[in-house]
Amino acid sequence: MPGTATISESAELAVVDRSGFVESRHIGSAVVLDASGQVAISVGSPALPVYPRSCMKPFQALAVLESGVSLDPVQTVLATASHAATPAHIEVVSSILTEAGLPASALGCPPDWPGASSARDEVIRAHGGRERISMNCSGKHAAMLLACVRNGWDTATYLDPAHPLQQRILAVVERETGSPVAHSGVDGCGAPVHAMSLEALARGIGRIRRASSGPAAHLTSSILANGWAIDGPGRANTVVIDRLGVVAKLGAEGVMVMATPDGSSVAVKVLDGSLRAATLVALTLLARHGAVTDAQVADLTPDLDLAIHGGATPVGTIRVSPTL
Repeated sequence: MPGTATISESAELAVVDRSGFVESRHIGSAVVLDASGQVAISVGSPALPVYPRSCMKPFQALAVLESGVSLDPVQTVLATASHAATPAHIEVVSSILTEAGLPASALGCPPDWPGASSARDEVIRAHGGRERISMNCSGKHAAMLLACVRNGWDTATYLDPAHPLQQRILAVVERETGSPVAHSGVDGCGAPVHAMSLEALARGIGRIRRASSGPAAHLTSSILANGWAIDGPGRANTVVIDRLGVVAKLGAEGVMVMATPDGSSVAVKVLDGSLRAATLVALTLLARHGAVTDAQVADLTPDLDLAIHGGATPVGTIRVSPTL
């Protein structure tokens, strides 16, 4: 069965320190590409495939924009977001559906609770439940539906891999990454997901970031101007975007991509699927490459929720591996 790297093909990326004792270790692979798209740093086996999960959303959003859909900057970010379903996020997703003339029931993603605890608490207080529009991928799905409406494509089957929209997304993925997909499957939201190497993933994100005009440049500028929309206030991707001007996108199962103002990019896969160390690992590798500074990473680290607690007292931290 095809799959991602094995333990022996991976490297230690981060450790969990509790009271001076290494309690857990996160292993995986990572790669940094320079502004020309060449490998600058390689850790583990970044040439082996991974499912990028939501790190594929920038390619999906780009395909939507290239299909003739006009989205304002905030709508553009929701098309590539793994959002927290705050009322502000839901308002934007609803506006995309309104343009498509479709109800929230047309969304093909599964019902879910809001990711933001405050929004989830409000739904519970109102005796509500899981809804499709609250699922973190609902903005992407709404944008896909709008693309179908604009192009006269069937909206009921928009998640079928043979659908014209999904074929267009596949073509964009292969064009931007410069590589054929290694394998295709179904993502957690029901959309097709295409396996690619970390090198290909970083190359594609870097190319989008370096675009100076057209839909890719619109996507990048929209993300940088509306960091709250891609994730949520205080959440990792939003903090990195707002504080560093670095495009950052997480994916389920421990995947993270970032692209810096100079066009450098990084892609990380934590083998156990945990994202808790992924942001720090990605930023540390970018600093090692010189695309961000050590001081910037140090200034940001306290806001990445890395503390390990014993009761209410911090007794340790999640930190990058000494071998990194």
